[in-house]
Amino acid sequence: MPVPVPRPRAIPAVESGVAPAVPRDGSLKEEAHRAAASAGGTALTLLLIEDDPSGSALAANLLDPSGTALRVRTARNLTEAGRLLTDDVHCILLDLALPAPGGGDGDELAVLRHVLELAPRHAVLALTATGDAERGAEAVRVGAQDYLFRDELDARLLSRAIRYAVERKRSDTAERRLAEGRLRAQENRRLERGLLPTPLLDGSTLRFAARYRPGRSRALLGGDFYDAVRTPDGTVHAMIGDVCGHGPDEAALGVELRIAWRALTLAGLCGDELLGTLQQVLEHERADDEIFATLCTVDIAPDGRRAGLCLAGHPAPLVARPGRAPKLLPQENNGPALGLLPGARWPRMQVELGSEWSLMLYTDGLIEGRVGEDGERLGQDGMVEMISRQLGEGLRGAHLLRAAVSEVRDLNGGELTDDVAVVLLDRTR
Repeated sequence: MPVPVPRPRAIPAVESGVAPAVPRDGSLKEEAHRAAASAGGTALTLLLIEDDPSGSALAANLLDPSGTALRVRTARNLTEAGRLLTDDVHCILLDLALPAPGGGDGDELAVLRHVLELAPRHAVLALTATGDAERGAEAVRVGAQDYLFRDELDARLLSRAIRYAVERKRSDTAERRLAEGRLRAQENRRLERGLLPTPLLDGSTLRFAARYRPGRSRALLGGDFYDAVRTPDGTVHAMIGDVCGHGPDEAALGVELRIAWRALTLAGLCGDELLGTLQQVLEHERADDEIFATLCTVDIAPDGRRAGLCLAGHPAPLVARPGRAPKLLPQENNGPALGLLPGARWPRMQVELGSEWSLMLYTDGLIEGRVGEDGERLGQDGMVEMISRQLGEGLRGAHLLRAAVSEVRDLNGGELTDDVAVVLLDRTR
């Protein structure tokens, strides 16, 4: 089997015919120096594992690294190899005739398997007897980068094979890391997808829709969070919140707050008592004292005609009714964001919804996108106008939310930098 040659390399002078070839019985040291330098100029270190290095023509001529670009260390056995195997070794040349630890149990490549386990990050060349190509090919299948015939070895061939093996090992390592990165990303996506809420609204006549778009590139989860549950008395509770920041720590804190909100709501807490407890959770779980979170909670009565509203530094929801222009719910009693003021209070406002309505909760990512060339933000007034127009076009439910987020992104001239979460609850006749 011919030794493969990496494509991006310079042609040594001896191969191009400019310099004469060195005979087999000549000095391999000078030839190795020229070949290694021509192949890239970077000094490489080779660890030769052979039971009789002094009897090897290679070792006899290349043991002294002085003045050469190709340095050689020799080990008579695997024990010595383990001591000489340091991070500056680029490649291992292993004599497959070496006995394996424990005898190998009849496995002809047991010594190679042991070296691969000992040096998983190093390139490995297998050295075998001339004509034993089948054993060499099997060595490559087991994990070696290439194999060489002992009696056909010279410095030029060795230098070329070493550099090929090193580059192939780097390529294999990079490919493996890329595959591992893709697998890790898939696992992260599955994990994040599992952390997104599944509303508990069994038995409710309200229709629920949500749209979520994290600001982080390639992420499924950001610092925004939302949820909706129905308690045994028939009340539907919904909330939406936003942890300041956009990193994975903020996303994790958002999940913790959402889970805590659901547990506290199902336990019967609401309004000021619930928000005060959530603030304690945030204070215990946040990584920095400056981290805070805004929150909007609504509890819709079993008859669906009225709701309680609590705001903690969060923009007020939008309500739309048939025959009326959409408008924002009152936000005069907006309390501070969670985590800003110890002992803060959050008053609960009672609002009338009517018999038929749509209630939209959202985070500020929906209203802080830019519009126009002057950099003006969309704002709440612009959002109300946009939703009013889209409702007039007949959009409802998930279609309305999808159109709203898409239009905000288009107005911004590209991806939004902030997380966006929107929740829509509908009550129809």
